[in-house]
Amino acid sequence: MSDRYIDFANSSFGRRLVDAVGLPAPVRLERWEAGRSRPVDGALLIGGGALAEALGDCLPRLTNEVFALQEGLHGLPRWTAEHGPKLKALVFDASGIASTEQLGQLHEFFQPALKGLALCPRVVVLGRAPESLKDPFAASAQRALEGFTRSLGKEIRRGGSVQLLYVGKGAEDQLEGALRFFLSPKSAYVSGQVLRLTPCPTQVKDWTRPLAGKKALVTGASRGIGAAIAETLARDGAEVILLDVPPAKEALDALAARLGGRGVALDICAEDAAIKLVEALPEGLDILVHNAGITRDKTLAKMSEQLWDSVIDVNLRAPQVLTKALLDADKLHENARVVLIASISGIAGNMGQTNYAVSKAGLIGLAQAWAPALGKRGITINAVAPGFIETQMTAAIPFAIREAGRRMNSMGQGGQPQDVAEAVAWFAQPGSGAVSGQVLRVCGQSLLGA
Repeated sequence: MSDRYIDFANSSFGRRLVDAVGLPAPVRLERWEAGRSRPVDGALLIGGGALAEALGDCLPRLTNEVFALQEGLHGLPRWTAEHGPKLKALVFDASGIASTEQLGQLHEFFQPALKGLALCPRVVVLGRAPESLKDPFAASAQRALEGFTRSLGKEIRRGGSVQLLYVGKGAEDQLEGALRFFLSPKSAYVSGQVLRLTPCPTQVKDWTRPLAGKKALVTGASRGIGAAIAETLARDGAEVILLDVPPAKEALDALAARLGGRGVALDICAEDAAIKLVEALPEGLDILVHNAGITRDKTLAKMSEQLWDSVIDVNLRAPQVLTKALLDADKLHENARVVLIASISGIAGNMGQTNYAVSKAGLIGLAQAWAPALGKRGITINAVAPGFIETQMTAAIPFAIREAGRRMNSMGQGGQPQDVAEAVAWFAQPGSGAVSGQVLRVCGQSLLGA
């Protein structure tokens, strides 16, 4: 669905009018396109301590232009705002900040760098999880990074994004995979996020096809976000199995044929759904994506029991039952990846969506609670929480509410199904075993929720 305001604001006349009146001027976000050779298409500025030094080997694989603020730091040439070039990415290692005074390093690094940003810049700050530190002052300083990155995400504009990665001891070798996602257009609609990386023995062998040899199941895959997820997993090398309700069989089979996969027509709420799903997967799975979901919006006072139950059954109960059945039948391979599609409604709540918010918050709770047990088999489980994504569902929203949903985020626009799909594909990678029991919001840093 076209966003006419963005089209207008980026036209020559519209740009002048928007600037004169002081209206929001959202930038068209860059997204990943086939044929890119590196995650960062432009200059990268790096700074900070030991973690930044450890990135030396992977930096040339991220971009061919790397700079530091001081000549010779990390063996790199100096960058200045006066002499350029424009910066496409910034990485700052704040893991050594252990006091209030040292927080000034954030100002020293970012204040001059912000004057030289290109369009759609990506920023990643590295730290250590506060709960892992014994010194309360050091833990306080590391926790302060969350306030900094979330605020900077609201200031950076120009289609930019800012993330914070807390890197656990021994997880340093998983930084390349995280940076390949967060410094590239694959994370176009992700900002203001905080994730924790832990040690993980598995690595990506081929960055051009990181999911090669993996079997993936996507539910609700015939259209919209589900179809985009299937396409992206297939692009990254996975063999895809697409599941949707029997009435969607024609569209499902057509997409499966185009992607070289196969379709499974199944009502996930049927009493025999678990048995049929296990039978349909004789070789098991490496990737399980629970995307199927419905909305039945009413205020609670007007909501019938049937509307309540239908949403809970599809969105929450079915993922619980089906995942457990696959585990019990040993159909989820060692080091498998489970991804649950939640929603910011499950984080912030939404008027008229108590049933939907309950189901999506429940998925987040499922990921957090199940992660330790699944981790014993190397299996990860994470949730992706989309915000306002341009789909057939959002196209049906009344105009005024739809426009508010689009603009109420730091990027001033709605996301695309591809944005959710890219986040799922990253969670599905072997190296993303460094992340489990966590939630990644794909919402343009929505003003709703944390």
